Amino acid sequence: MAPVMRRRASAALLAAAVALPAARAQTALTWQQIREKFEAGNPTLQAAQLSINESRAAEVTAFLRPNPDLTGTLDQLNPLESFPSPVSGNSVYRPFANALPFGSISYLHERQHKRELRLEGAKLQTEIAKSTYQDQERGLIFNLRSAFVQTLQAKAVLDNARENLAYWDRELGINRARFRAGDLAQVDLDRLELQRVQFESDFEAATVNLRTAKIQLLMLLNARTPIGRFDVTGPYEFSDQLITAEELRRIALENRPDLKAAIESVELAQSAHRLAIANGSTDPTFGVDFARNPPIPVYFGVSISIPLRIFDRNQGEKERTEIDIHRNERLRDAAEAQILSDVDSAYVTLLSTLNLLRPYRDKYLKLAQDTRDRISFSYRNGGAALLDYLDAEKAYRDTRLAYINLIGSFMTAAAQANMAVGREVFP
Repeated sequence: MAPVMRRRASAALLAAAVALPAARAQTALTWQQIREKFEAGNPTLQAAQLSINESRAAEVTAFLRPNPDLTGTLDQLNPLESFPSPVSGNSVYRPFANALPFGSISYLHERQHKRELRLEGAKLQTEIAKSTYQDQERGLIFNLRSAFVQTLQAKAVLDNARENLAYWDRELGINRARFRAGDLAQVDLDRLELQRVQFESDFEAATVNLRTAKIQLLMLLNARTPIGRFDVTGPYEFSDQLITAEELRRIALENRPDLKAAIESVELAQSAHRLAIANGSTDPTFGVDFARNPPIPVYFGVSISIPLRIFDRNQGEKERTEIDIHRNERLRDAAEAQILSDVDSAYVTLLSTLNLLRPYRDKYLKLAQDTRDRISFSYRNGGAALLDYLDAEKAYRDTRLAYINLIGSFMTAAAQANMAVGREVFP
């Protein structure tokens, strides 16, 4: 019974040891999961988010009323004055006997809706902060998407290098058998063996590139996950279906946050001009005072103070804000032109890459593979030279690698197009 128990315990330990690496492994993350982690943990994005909260706090300050002024005065103090006491007849020190207290409170009344205009300007500043945040997020999301695509591309290149190495090992096995059978010269076998170095080099370079791409992606995520436990997954392919350039332009003009910020800046300049006009108006100060003036025990009075805006009517700010409106309108036009240029440039790059991918997929990949297989068969049967066989293998390897890299270029160009229009139109 004891040996059976020991065997069961050994089996349980073995199963636990096998399951431990699997438990430590992390599920490969999709693009949506990567984006969610980025939005939750990227410090640059979080810092930009706080600027919106700062603008909201400024709205409270903008809408505050002016504080009233309270004044208190005690006049007619005589520190040397004394009077005889009615009880004892002795001199009593009474410095406040003839004191005249005076108190007043005043309040500045703002006319022409100055508070409302300040609040309007502060709210527009908040909207600009939101649009600026979205524009910064747009650029950071592009960097994240590019790093994600680079990781997928590095994985595809690594898989291709692994596949090429396995294929060449099978070819070496066949040719070693030919050598043992006397059907292949030693020098030809040595040249085939030496060719394996290139496949090994490709595999190691692809491994390093994948780790480098993961490091870049982890930096953007602000994650401390070990590289060996971090992986991503997603379709590594291209689509023939493209949105027209006109449609992309329309979407960009509706969604680009930097254009929204430029339009909001024009509105803010117009609001600032209205506030400058309002600040040129006169704001009266109303006051109420209370005092004592013997034999009058107490009295009160009212006052109004009106500045005479003879020289300073805020002329400079009125002119400056009016000029600022025109300046922001020109900046809005420049932003719109830049957006259209970004869309056209991204679309041309996307279309050019797609035009290269189609013949690779439809013709060149199959042609390179068929050529390699035919020359390999011909070489094994003495119908082709070793140099032709090596050239065919190199042509296939280069064609396959170019195709993989072109898919990566297409996906990066799609991310560039998404950034150009301000939202994801290409998955």
